[in-house]
Amino acid sequence: MLFRLDNVDKTYGAHEVLRGVTFQINPADRVGLVGRNGAGKTTIFRLVTGREEPDHGEIVLLRGLRFGVLEQQPIFEKSSIVRAEALSVFAGLHSIEEEMSRLEHLMGETTGAALDEVMHSYSDLRHDYEHKGGFTYQSRTDAVLAGLGFRPEEFDSPSHQLSGGQKARLALAKLLLAEPDVLLLDEPTNHLDVNAVEWLEDFLLDYKKAFVIISHDRFLLDHTATRIIDIENGRAALYSGNYTAYVRQREERRALQMREYEQQQEMIAKTEEFIRRNIAGQKTKQAKSRRNMLERLERVDRVTDLRAGSFKMEAMARAGDNVLSASDLVVGYDGAELARGINLLVRRGERLGITGPNGTGKTTFLKTINGAVRPLEGEFIWGANIQIEYFDQELASLNTASTVIEEMALAAPRVGEGELRNYLARFLFTGETILKTVSALSGGEKSRLALAKLIYSRANVLILDEPTNHLDIPSREALEQALSEYQGTIIAVSHDRYFLDKIATEILHFEAGEATYHQGSYSDFYATRHARQQPVKAKESKRKEASRDEKPPLRSARKQRQVVEIEQEIHSLEAELKELSEMLASPPADWPADRYTEIGRRQQEISAKLEALYEEWASG
Repeated sequence: MLFRLDNVDKTYGAHEVLRGVTFQINPADRVGLVGRNGAGKTTIFRLVTGREEPDHGEIVLLRGLRFGVLEQQPIFEKSSIVRAEALSVFAGLHSIEEEMSRLEHLMGETTGAALDEVMHSYSDLRHDYEHKGGFTYQSRTDAVLAGLGFRPEEFDSPSHQLSGGQKARLALAKLLLAEPDVLLLDEPTNHLDVNAVEWLEDFLLDYKKAFVIISHDRFLLDHTATRIIDIENGRAALYSGNYTAYVRQREERRALQMREYEQQQEMIAKTEEFIRRNIAGQKTKQAKSRRNMLERLERVDRVTDLRAGSFKMEAMARAGDNVLSASDLVVGYDGAELARGINLLVRRGERLGITGPNGTGKTTFLKTINGAVRPLEGEFIWGANIQIEYFDQELASLNTASTVIEEMALAAPRVGEGELRNYLARFLFTGETILKTVSALSGGEKSRLALAKLIYSRANVLILDEPTNHLDIPSREALEQALSEYQGTIIAVSHDRYFLDKIATEILHFEAGEATYHQGSYSDFYATRHARQQPVKAKESKRKEASRDEKPPLRSARKQRQVVEIEQEIHSLEAELKELSEMLASPPADWPADRYTEIGRRQQEISAKLEALYEEWASG
């Protein structure tokens, strides 16, 4: 056990955030912590790290437990630079290096029994240094920084001059390099593009210690988490498996809870009727007993069925078979080409998901096909009878003085209030929330309302630019459910890969000045992309052998010979490194002092050479 929450309550004023929360985190656990915004997820992190105290209950921590908490607004010293700041987590290794250097100088000035003692201390120290990763920590630091999107030329940039997103990425790099007993990651994919997120996924898959992630990135949770803890109505529900397994189990539990709620409500109604009829009669004692029973009864929470209610969408005009075609299209601005070679055909009813790193031309492509930006080269053609609605995150279509239901009525003027309420419930607007003015809505609520209007419109083509921004997971699920019922064509840019996997039938991926088209879901694209990359990672001076079930890539005879030669050199250097380590662990009594220094330098040379060979092997 690393830490445990036992029947924890937490209240802020009149708002009860957590009630009776109980769960335990064990070594090597991989946990996704989910729930709507404000459910209490970040509060749990504050409680277990001691930043806040529970009102009731107990938090038990393993003695000496080291937490690694991702700070959302990190602060760095003005004198630090990026690489040095990342390396600062290895202060212990730096101290060992200084002591080893001192002993090396001392060897040249000492003789006799004193020299033997110095040499023995040096041997123990160097063995400890190797065991703690001293020969690889600098290359690991560079790899983590590069994986999180820092270019080599940015390694020497002053840390305090970084943008907010860069500071967040540097803080994440330090956290991952420190390897605490348990990582507490609150939205770690904020400020990361798709390549950096995929790198983080691979890192966490190899991570040997425990982590708990709060994230709206359900694709990340699907690939890294083996347990899900759902915070809902102040309580914690535990599920085994990844995010997709959790969704399935959650629906089963909700169905069971709804039956229990309905049965309990029926029992309560009958009991209250018995009390009403008999409280003043001959059965007064029985009525009072049942009233006391009701007062002590633990009530089953009602489950809100977000898909309840009926709302018939009005029929939309039928578009032509071919909705959008592009031929050798080049997008960008004058003097700034972003992507070329865009060739595609989107047919009626298809859903094109667009992905790629930031700044590669995704939004510019949407603006181009929507007529806001002229193409630099090539052409695109819309099909017959096309009616387009565009979601651009600016939400200019909303009247801030209107209420939610008034704003929705503008898009559906012939629909009664009851049906409008049912429709808005699908977008999580229930009860009194439909009477709130648009100006009083949060960013996520405004996005949901704008999307509700957009989907209800009779347009047969929806162009969506990052529609899930500002939405929590329940809101994203509601949007996906609504889009699944939409009969038209969808073109959507999104960094939410789970969302794309739910709605997209093909993927257009922007990267390195090009846009490549892939038929199939995002998962199909993801599998193809990873199979092609076949990354090779070095960890503790060992290569991970490719799976025997995977078909090796085809190589030319010359290239194959080069790969074989590289593998032979890697095996040879790994063997030499192991031999040197064994020598240092048990050195002969008559070793000269400079022999230790010589072996240390050779270990560093081998480690650097192996890093280069691993990279060369991966690219071969």
